[in-house]
Amino acid sequence: MVKRRQFMSGLAALGGSYLLSACGGGSEDGSNGTAVSAASKATAHASAASASGTTIPPAASITDSSGAVWTLSGGVLYQNGAVAGVNYNVVLALWINGSIYHENASGQFYQWNGSAWGSCIDPRLGTVSADGTTLPSAPYILDKSGAKWTLVNGVVYKNGTVVGVNYNVSLVLWYGGKIYHCNTSGHFYANAEVSSQWLACTDPRIAVAPAAGSFFGINGHYDYTYTPAQLVTTLKAMGCTSYRVGCTSDPTQINAVAKLAQAFQSAGIKLLVLINQGLYDSTGKLFSGESTAYSAGYSAGSAVAGALMGYGVTMYECGNELTRDGAIILDSTNAGTKALDFNNANWPVLRGVMRGMIDGVKSVQSSAKCGINFCVNDVGASDALWEGTQPDGSSGYPAVRWDITTWHNYEVYGDIFNIGTDGAGPGFDLPTYCKARYGVPFIISEWNTGPEQTEAYRANYITTQLGQFYPARKTHNIQSVMYYVLDSGNETFGIMMNGSPINPSYSAFTSFTSANADN
Repeated sequence: MVKRRQFMSGLAALGGSYLLSACGGGSEDGSNGTAVSAASKATAHASAASASGTTIPPAASITDSSGAVWTLSGGVLYQNGAVAGVNYNVVLALWINGSIYHENASGQFYQWNGSAWGSCIDPRLGTVSADGTTLPSAPYILDKSGAKWTLVNGVVYKNGTVVGVNYNVSLVLWYGGKIYHCNTSGHFYANAEVSSQWLACTDPRIAVAPAAGSFFGINGHYDYTYTPAQLVTTLKAMGCTSYRVGCTSDPTQINAVAKLAQAFQSAGIKLLVLINQGLYDSTGKLFSGESTAYSAGYSAGSAVAGALMGYGVTMYECGNELTRDGAIILDSTNAGTKALDFNNANWPVLRGVMRGMIDGVKSVQSSAKCGINFCVNDVGASDALWEGTQPDGSSGYPAVRWDITTWHNYEVYGDIFNIGTDGAGPGFDLPTYCKARYGVPFIISEWNTGPEQTEAYRANYITTQLGQFYPARKTHNIQSVMYYVLDSGNETFGIMMNGSPINPSYSAFTSFTSANADN
């Protein structure tokens, strides 16, 4: 399991530039005949900086605020006669708001930081486009990374370059931090993290509300000392309408969950059962391949569903944070936004286990809803599984299709409605993307702040997060948000301990649920 975890103002321009040259040795100043000192001979004086907005061409040169002179020759930009960092195919140099920029032949802009160039947007264009901007009617879209998107003759361009395979495009949409397009046939496509790739989706602007009655949820464990009746009473007092609990195919675990299911069925509390099947065999070795992994997943799925279907269980989460297993994620500090973040050789094992669990459940309970679990910003993984592709981009493999998208969102991962790389930007609205891409309900099956936080901090976090989650339930297809956890045996994550509330976090939770209907 993954660890729960800044211009200078534009200077007033005087225009032009001049250079006072030191006189030669023994020369005298023509005005007073005073000999020029050696220090004066070695000093070059520059005028004020060029006017903000000056460009080459048409200007022959630019003088920056430090007195450095910039020139452009043969597509290369020079600072005081020396090549400025790594640059080539330069068509424009720009001095604006105290900074030097250049544009290359592909339309990409770069900003000089004093020693190197960093990609950026044309600073004259403005800021990131407003959410919901479309082409047409806007002339262009600026995304959060500084890229400029245009639509010309039915083709989408990014910084002047065609983006992947696209044609007959009638609309380009900037929404929720992502670029989408719609063709003349009415089909929508989302621009994936690998920007040349377009993936089929629906219009992300369409609000979707899942079935009501299970929004406020919480996690628990099959081996609690609480009786099923005590849990029912506790959950009702908290305003919880759903509960997540995990088990393997071990009969002891299944029997314990079955007793919970029986009590919850009569109490009207929905149960999301996590089928806790991993990627390793009984000896601790990674499954040898997709077929072996599939068989293990199938066996677990059918065993768990077969035992619980009679008690009204209809939702199963197939695997817990499997994309974060050391055999799957190449670097656990990566957010998972690219398929290349994952192990290509071991990917079939992951795919096999997931497919097996889903098929196993449906072999005994065809009407059951099966979810697949992701963490952090694992859209690289979710898209690859959904499309039947490998991390290396190869395709034609079995696709994993689920009925519920489930995600873990701890504070360290970032705001799920604006989530980027390990909590940093540029971010995008993950539930909106998933709603458009997969077309199934979304469950945040684990959420909390870190275990090191104080209870006062945790209480404020609970109130803030629920206040963000609650209105999104009607627009983002969010079916449940399941706090982690009811009782952790200590004060690291739990909201209760040994049957007693841990305050003020418990009160923050119950105050919100009592004031906001689960409808």
